[in-house]
Amino acid sequence: MASIGHPEIFPLVLTTQTQAIFNCRVDEDVTEENCFKIIKKEDVIQDLKRRAKISDFYPIKNVILEYPGEELLVVLDANFQYGQNFYLVASEEAKENLLKPPETAEEKQEEIEEEVENTVEALEIQPYRPPVQKPWVSLGSEKEVEEESVKDTVTKIKYMISRVRRKFGAPITFTDSNASDVKDSYVECTSYQDKTFSIKMLEKDVGVQMVPKVKESSTQTKWTYPKNAATQYFPRELSDEEKEDYLSSEKLKEFLTSVHLRMEIALQQNEIMNPFFDDWKALAEDESSSGGKPDVYLQAYQSFTDLRYPKDRTISCVCWHPNIDGVIAVSARQRLSYEEHINLSDKSLLQQSTILFWSVSDPIQPQLLLECPEDIYCFQFSPSNPSIIAGGCINGQVILWDISEHEDKLQNTKTDADVNDVTAPPAMEDQQSSTEPPLVKHCAASPIEHAHKKPVTDIIWLLNYFEDNQTGADSENRAEMPMQFATCSPDCSILFWDIPDPKLSEQPLSKKETEMNMFYKPRGGPDTSKHLDLSWKPLIKINLCKSGITQEYGSTRIILRVLHCNFKSSERVSARERSRSLKGIKDISTDFFVGTEDGEIIYSDWKIEIENDLPIPVNQKHTQKYTVHTETINTLQRSPFFKDIVLSIGGRKFAIWKEEVTYGAILQSSCSSGRYTAGRWSLTRPGVFFIGRDDGNVDIWDLLKKTHEPLYFQNISKSKITFISPWIAPSKQHFLAVSDDLGVLHVLEICQALSDPLMNEHDSILDYFEREVKYLKYCEQEIQEYQDLQAKTEKKSIWKHKGRKQV
Repeated sequence: MASIGHPEIFPLVLTTQTQAIFNCRVDEDVTEENCFKIIKKEDVIQDLKRRAKISDFYPIKNVILEYPGEELLVVLDANFQYGQNFYLVASEEAKENLLKPPETAEEKQEEIEEEVENTVEALEIQPYRPPVQKPWVSLGSEKEVEEESVKDTVTKIKYMISRVRRKFGAPITFTDSNASDVKDSYVECTSYQDKTFSIKMLEKDVGVQMVPKVKESSTQTKWTYPKNAATQYFPRELSDEEKEDYLSSEKLKEFLTSVHLRMEIALQQNEIMNPFFDDWKALAEDESSSGGKPDVYLQAYQSFTDLRYPKDRTISCVCWHPNIDGVIAVSARQRLSYEEHINLSDKSLLQQSTILFWSVSDPIQPQLLLECPEDIYCFQFSPSNPSIIAGGCINGQVILWDISEHEDKLQNTKTDADVNDVTAPPAMEDQQSSTEPPLVKHCAASPIEHAHKKPVTDIIWLLNYFEDNQTGADSENRAEMPMQFATCSPDCSILFWDIPDPKLSEQPLSKKETEMNMFYKPRGGPDTSKHLDLSWKPLIKINLCKSGITQEYGSTRIILRVLHCNFKSSERVSARERSRSLKGIKDISTDFFVGTEDGEIIYSDWKIEIENDLPIPVNQKHTQKYTVHTETINTLQRSPFFKDIVLSIGGRKFAIWKEEVTYGAILQSSCSSGRYTAGRWSLTRPGVFFIGRDDGNVDIWDLLKKTHEPLYFQNISKSKITFISPWIAPSKQHFLAVSDDLGVLHVLEICQALSDPLMNEHDSILDYFEREVKYLKYCEQEIQEYQDLQAKTEKKSIWKHKGRKQV
């Protein structure tokens, strides 16, 4: 039963029998005027034991057992204020208040008046007594005062400053110094050692492990105060007789015998472990320079988004400009599959497809726009001439842009004023305004019939070392000017494209060719590739076919080796020159990795043959196929530190491959909780790479510390990561551009722990890869031996079975 109104009061129903047992009969033992009854707690407990549940005190049994006192107060409730005829007071404080109610205000006032009267009478009776002076008695306070007082314990130094009499009243000349001429605009007064004061070293602890035999030596010491000094000495040498005595002495033999074992052990330890290795220094380098693990590995630096152009689109490719710092290009495409894109081709034309150029110094609006006939799936800057940009459309076309006329504008995009002061090209003046960025049209496009049948998923520029000149002779191209690139697509083909040098085609063209070039050149675009017309075709086409099967590989990513010669495909080149230029194709090295839509990694070497002055690719038999990933390969990149190491990402796994190792991947991860959607190697640390996931997180892997799980992961966006691109600023800042499916580009600053390479990190990672290769070869040998043993066992069983039949 719970208390009603007051937590210390519990209503009770006491029957006549209970009232008689505890002598609390109404109108006899208790009345309305005398309503209190004291009952011993022990009597109530005995009643509960005797009558159990029929006892009137059973509903409040726990309250009675927990009551701290020995006597309980039961009060008659004649007016049924709490609903029953009695109630129990369950606290000592409330019990005392009821039995001894507080005094009223009138009674308190009477007591105060009586005290005042008694005080007045006492004052009137007692006469005044003046104070009597008493002697001071010490209780120890003077010691505390003396301890807390400050006293001089150090002898004071006296300084006497003098000056020549003639300098008094002499004029003073002050000179001006420009603070900007000094580094960091700060002039430091460095301290120096006082030559008149020195501290003598009383004790010095020095440990020496070995002392080489030195006959002559010299040193140079930086002196604060130069002083002329010279010394000359010569080493102490023993004579031949003394040497023989020492070598033949018994003491030397006993000494060598006693230390022989210890010295051998010490030499073995020196071979096993470097005794001069500084563990403290290595420990400091292992931690970050800030003194521990950083709280955030990727710090948000800037974000870019534009509601007009990439609205309701996903970012498909991100590239930093190779020469202009802080400029980044972004392409966007619709969130549709290829079939949906074909069905909605008419609607897609209503929204303009562009490549946007952003500047880190101006995140408000894009600095440049590249017009595209279709959505761009991928694009790349030319490594040696970044003004040339090659892009692949979702319909399979290959597009070229030339932004040489707008490079000055991109370099001067530090402030809005700089942007407005840049003079626009003559062909674009009618399109520009104070707010709209200039729009650059493409200068070349491949015909649809000679392009890919599906979206272009990857573009790679090729570095050329040899090219044919106009006389037909081979010459070395030391400048390594890339004029060729390769594209791949899920249509199971790899196309090699050639951009002929305009200087090689300076001969006059026919009237018909001139009209075709004029018709092909887009209005408002630069005239860089006017020698390319509608007959621009791929130079070489490679079909990826599975051996012995009509099914083909749908390539999504490709990595080629560097081509070692250049060949021309222009129709204006004579047949003799064409035949001479194609002679070098036989020497082309075409080993490459290919990632497919089914998650397969293909490593092959394609042989090029010449037939009727045309290159024909021939598939060799040693094509290797590896099934590590379960979904489409979205990343295939070479390590910037090891040219034979390749990173592949697809599905829920990533793998690291080594060229010319045909046993498989040297490292592959376990299945992650989310799908991997993008990834890139670090530009400064050989063992670090970044992987984006479909949940918006970026995993940071460091092979020096962990190979089974990421070192750290950080959430960047609410949607999936679509592309990752690192960049190093001239100020030694390291950035990571991360794009998401919502069309937002995030620029993150990489912390120092992930950007600064550790001591011997390159050698450590190289050793790790070599160990993995050896382990992979060992496992392959064990498997081969087991298979050979099984084959021999099966042959023996077959021969035994045949022998039994003959019997």
